[in-house]
Amino acid sequence: QVQLVESGGGLVQAGGSLRLSCAASGLTFSSYIMGWFRQAPGKEREFVASITWSGGTWYVDSVKGRFTISRDNAKNTVYLQMNNLKPEDTAVYYCAARASFGYSGNSKDYNYWGQGTQVTVSA
Repeated sequence: QVQLVESGGGLVQAGGSLRLSCAASGLTFSSYIMGWFRQAPGKEREFVASITWSGGTWYVDSVKGRFTISRDNAKNTVYLQMNNLKPEDTAVYYCAARASFGYSGNSKDYNYWGQGTQVTVSA
């Protein structure tokens, strides 16, 4: 049984930082591309970042230079370091795992999902 468990969300002021973690179990972690998505109230789920087993990364333009995705294959964990947070970053952040090779920002291409963690950025 595959489980993805996110942690690290919370309330932060604009300009602050948070580090999200996602612990994976029940899958061969190094075989999966791991991604972060987010969903704000009334909006569709949005791709944020993804990372291959070897460390190749992709980011949505709105977070480039502020967010960093990383993974520790020995710990079966993926991270999202978020710096210089803005109120528009407020959303539920989801961790996801994709079995296929190559980049995708489409949520339908991800096989497994976590339950999400709330990030709220106050102005």
